[in-house]
Amino acid sequence: MNDHFPITHDASAIEEARVAIAEGHLVGMPTETVYGLAADATNPEAVARVYAAKGRPAFNPLISHVSSIDMACQEGLLDDRALTLAHTFWPGPLTLVVPVNPEGKTCELARAGLDTIALREPAHPVARALLEVLHVPLAAPSANPSGKLSPTSAEDVSLALDDEVALVIDGGRSHLGVESTIIGVIPGEPLRLLRPGAISREELTPVVGYLSDDESGLISAPGQLSSHYAPNAALRLNAQRRGKDEVLIGFGPRAPVNSLNLSKKGDTAEAAANLYRLLREADSLGVDRIAVMPIPDTGLGEAINDRLRRAAAPRD
Repeated sequence: MNDHFPITHDASAIEEARVAIAEGHLVGMPTETVYGLAADATNPEAVARVYAAKGRPAFNPLISHVSSIDMACQEGLLDDRALTLAHTFWPGPLTLVVPVNPEGKTCELARAGLDTIALREPAHPVARALLEVLHVPLAAPSANPSGKLSPTSAEDVSLALDDEVALVIDGGRSHLGVESTIIGVIPGEPLRLLRPGAISREELTPVVGYLSDDESGLISAPGQLSSHYAPNAALRLNAQRRGKDEVLIGFGPRAPVNSLNLSKKGDTAEAAANLYRLLREADSLGVDRIAVMPIPDTGLGEAINDRLRRAAAPRD
């Protein structure tokens, strides 16, 4: 275990993090979705440290976090549809994949060499404070080993990444607990839902209309690998009851009383906030298999089921 246990969010913590990031180091940063592993997105050496610390394949692009729509436009080319989405949902848990601005400062490695860039303006006050003092985009994928459970607390980051980070800022437990929704906004193409997330399809369609699903099979945004978000134990989905030597994660008022319940009242937003915490808790019990009850595929249930399917997928 390292000596960089979470520190309280205050002015000195922000300044310590600013110096660390400016020097090319990595910082555990809270956001409203999950904790991120923050680095200067314009510094190729710092971004390389992100990939190395996570064991993340270099073809998997990172999200560049920005402080404003103006900064986003400096890094990417946002058409009217992208600007409508940004003005409606930023700051917040929505990521836009748009053509890269040739004059942008985000390094090519952060984009995995693609001619597109993933951009998000986070809402968490700590993330915003860091962006405001650094004046550069921050690459900040989830602060965990690639493919494993995303962190929703500062302690999760410290336990997962040990001394890979210079420090971790404790901003409390992540409010939403599931990653951002990602939409591809490419001129001349329909809007594509690249990753379901903390903003539901039902919230998006009144603003931009129909969203097509991405069926290209290409990796153009984070979270598209077939195996991802996985605990150590194997997952069995759509279970009705606990099997022998299994831990059951339930959902709703009819779940067995001895299950770890994502939401006793059947609220998918509450279930999303609890998802990684309960998967981590089930994993800590040392079982070989975790069974998960069915989650309705509406609202944030779409994002939850996306994460569970990837967590249950065969692993390399």
